[in-house]
Amino acid sequence: MNAIFIVLPILTVLMFDLGLTLRPQDFRLIAQRPVPVLVGLIGQIILLPLIAWGIIHLLPFSPFERGAGGVPLFIIGIMLVACSPGGSSSNVFSMLAKGDVALSVTLTACSSLITLFTLPLIMAWVTASVGEAADIHLPIGNLLVQNLVLMVLPIAIGFVLNIYRSHAAARIHNVLRRIAMPALVLLVAIFFVQHRQTILTEFASLGLTMTVLILATTGCGALLAWLLRLTTRERRTLVIEIGMQNAAQAITIACSPLIFNNEIIAIPAIIYALMMNLILLAYVAITKITTKQ
Repeated sequence: MNAIFIVLPILTVLMFDLGLTLRPQDFRLIAQRPVPVLVGLIGQIILLPLIAWGIIHLLPFSPFERGAGGVPLFIIGIMLVACSPGGSSSNVFSMLAKGDVALSVTLTACSSLITLFTLPLIMAWVTASVGEAADIHLPIGNLLVQNLVLMVLPIAIGFVLNIYRSHAAARIHNVLRRIAMPALVLLVAIFFVQHRQTILTEFASLGLTMTVLILATTGCGALLAWLLRLTTRERRTLVIEIGMQNAAQAITIACSPLIFNNEIIAIPAIIYALMMNLILLAYVAITKITTKQ
């Protein structure tokens, strides 16, 4: 089974569901509270790719340092995750952690729009640097068109529906938010079955690489929030937003026949999704304990 036929509808549904939660006042938050929004976007758009590139080259357990056979493909996959926008599930995690949900929604929406331009630019450089060895090239035009159709359009439709039919939008959102996680679990299960040998062989290095990436980026988010004396709710949201990327988009780009058409590139995103959810669930549990004290 080609995973693209599963991940395409999942990504479209997730983006449509994000649009259903957006309101015009979410974008006014940029002017009302520019500091936490700016910190979150800097963390996602700039720091995350830089940290990922550093981890790939500096850590002894990274696939680059180990000289694994799929090195160029894994590096492209890791950087693809790092360049992706915030995941729509971050809004739910922010709510569970008693964070600033409005800030989370704003950051997810803004990063989804900004990465339309930053992701092609960064990934073009990455593939030019390491992709030649694996004969991997990035068709930037196809990437832009696919992201417009699969991300911007569903978000826009959901946004308009929420403005003019808010009650219907709320009902649809209540249904979609219940099926999003099972759909992602199904996707991960199918990928594991299809590529279990490669995943099991490289899980130690890729799992550690992704874990360090998540911990480093969430730590940077917490540090920036502390230095700028943001509120506890804002700090919790920034930790989650900077640590949770849209793995479904990374998988879609990797598997798409219009772009990379290579499921091996999607393996880092699959492992990232697993480690990301485990780490952030632990973070939510810690916030609940500290809140009670």
